[in-house]
Amino acid sequence: MASLGKLAAQGAAATTLKSQNGGEYSARAIGFLFALWFSLFVAVLFLGTLIIVTVIEGAPKFSLNLFTEYSSSNPDNAGARAAIFGSVFVIATTAVLAIPLGVAAATYLEEFADKRRWWNRLIELNVQNLAAVPSIVYGLLTLGLLATVGFKSKNFVLAGGIALALLILPVIVIATREAIRSVPSEIRQGSLALGASPWQTVWRQILPSSIPGIATGSILALSRALGEAAPLLLLGALVYVTFDPTSLMSGFTTMPIQIFSWTGRPQEGFHELAAAASILLLVLLVIMNGLAIFIRNRFQKRW
Repeated sequence: MASLGKLAAQGAAATTLKSQNGGEYSARAIGFLFALWFSLFVAVLFLGTLIIVTVIEGAPKFSLNLFTEYSSSNPDNAGARAAIFGSVFVIATTAVLAIPLGVAAATYLEEFADKRRWWNRLIELNVQNLAAVPSIVYGLLTLGLLATVGFKSKNFVLAGGIALALLILPVIVIATREAIRSVPSEIRQGSLALGASPWQTVWRQILPSSIPGIATGSILALSRALGEAAPLLLLGALVYVTFDPTSLMSGFTTMPIQIFSWTGRPQEGFHELAAAASILLLVLLVIMNGLAIFIRNRFQKRW
């Protein structure tokens, strides 16, 4: 009985201490929750206002000419065809360069690398840090790389693809590693127990099971690359283009660069064109993010 009384006293003391220090319904917790929701409300309010203003301003110019006409000195005749095709070429090049390399690097680090080796730990640390590096740094890196190789002109599709591939590579590596980690260890052990080699286990069991997570991370990374302008401007991407890119060595412009160019023009018509192009870019980003969510919800397995 004495021990039960002692335990009851300790529980009462702990409850009293908890209520004194603050709990779920304390003034401090409620104040923090209110500040959190208020900050979220303000952010959503400003974002919604910005989107509405952009839609209203760009609606008059959101027509077929935006998709079929090239850049022009007259806003009534200008369009974003070259920027749309340039974005398609650059993002396709980025995907081809970044996704296979990112998946291969993540597979090595997660399945084959010896965590006890200092260089593997250094690689992991650098990958995590590189995901937060400003995008313009990757433009500088690409610029230095092309200058070292001997390219005099840097404003071509392949250069833009390399810069954006370097930008999203750490994101793809991290997303792929998380997807591989989500596969239960029993699948690996069962495959190895049946006589499969480690590489066969990874190729036939681990990677197929990780595809939803890999696809989701890759699409989100590409959507980030689609909205980047700083590294491409650093490479000298063109702002006035009246032709479609036809190869990896063609000059190019992209939608963010075209929007940047139009917003700097004094005529109101170019500002409306920039708003219309922003609407198109926003729609593409929403579609890509929606596709990533669909793939995750449709194909993700519950282990």
